[in-house]
Amino acid sequence: MPHNKIYIFDTTLRDGEQVPGCKLNTKEKIELALSLEALGVDIIEAGFPISSPGDFESVNEISKIIKNATVCGLTRAVQKDIEVAAEALKYAKKPRIHTGIGASDIHIKYKFNTTREDIIDRAIRAVKLAKNFVDDVEFYAEDAGRADMRFLAQLIEKVITAGATVVNIPDTTGYCLPGQYGEIIAFLKNNVTNIDKAIISCHCHNDLGLATANSIAGVMNGARQIECTINGLGERAGNTSLEEVVMVLKQHKELGLYTNVDAKLLWPLSRQVSEVMRVPTQPNKAIVGANAFSHSSGIHQDGFLKEATTYEIIDPLEVGADLSKIVLTARSGRSALAFRLHKLGYQFNRDEIDVLYQIFLQVADSKKEVMDNDLHAMIPSELQVKEDKGAMAMHA
Repeated sequence: MPHNKIYIFDTTLRDGEQVPGCKLNTKEKIELALSLEALGVDIIEAGFPISSPGDFESVNEISKIIKNATVCGLTRAVQKDIEVAAEALKYAKKPRIHTGIGASDIHIKYKFNTTREDIIDRAIRAVKLAKNFVDDVEFYAEDAGRADMRFLAQLIEKVITAGATVVNIPDTTGYCLPGQYGEIIAFLKNNVTNIDKAIISCHCHNDLGLATANSIAGVMNGARQIECTINGLGERAGNTSLEEVVMVLKQHKELGLYTNVDAKLLWPLSRQVSEVMRVPTQPNKAIVGANAFSHSSGIHQDGFLKEATTYEIIDPLEVGADLSKIVLTARSGRSALAFRLHKLGYQFNRDEIDVLYQIFLQVADSKKEVMDNDLHAMIPSELQVKEDKGAMAMHA
């Protein structure tokens, strides 16, 4: 495999669907799966086949239509789960079974009421069974972020020996700091003797707002797969945001890492997911939020209008967004006002802008945002002729 490629494992259709109210039907899942394949993701986790007949059908139907991406089904380390997943994936051109079990002492004691030795035994049996059905088996060590590192290393070594091709190191509760998560990945790289036989995967949750940072720390320390969702959707506070990790790697070329994602499709797909899953994206969401490329502060607007890179590190066209927006508020300055008036066809000199700016501030103090119709209305009649001449000049 290419040493510097980061495989993008999208779990919008599985972990993303665990957001309350986001249940998708098979038709909706198929539409999103096709869009994800067009985006360029490497693996699509299509669902948890044993969880319901609907999920089984979705994984089965997605397996039939996806041509390039790997199609993955989730299971527990349970024989019936694995057999059902294998059946659901039987039409996939590149099938993967994703099986696993808890790895932290908290999970071992309270969730499974068992021992570390039994966990290893169950893990080995699950991977070997899955390997009977597919060549590509991913193993997840749930709650690895809080697991004993030496036990985790032992567990990972055993499942790779059993046939796992990918080992998933989830920060299931979003507990880790980036340095801690990076240390876990580095520890596994240095202490699991057969680690070169598998890809290490990052699956980070956002409970403390660190999912993207932790995933980047993971790949900086040797992981080569990131599990993520469009818009960061997922259980509780969500998962690692696909658009964020893709653009971090694209911007920070010094890392020498890349993905196959077509960044120009990020905005359209973000809107599609938001609409289909009925979850509005917060305006200040990185990369795909409505305000991601909007400027309202006068200082920022002035700098941006002189040179866009003063306040934008990403060209909005790079991610398929509309052009940057100058939003007029009481914090806006003269340059932003002049810019917007010019866009509307007005041609005013500096002295006239100074006069209009005082009127603008009165309007802006009474409104959250000054719109185009407000600008037209605030211009004194003696200056209205400026628009006619400007408009004529623009259309000449």
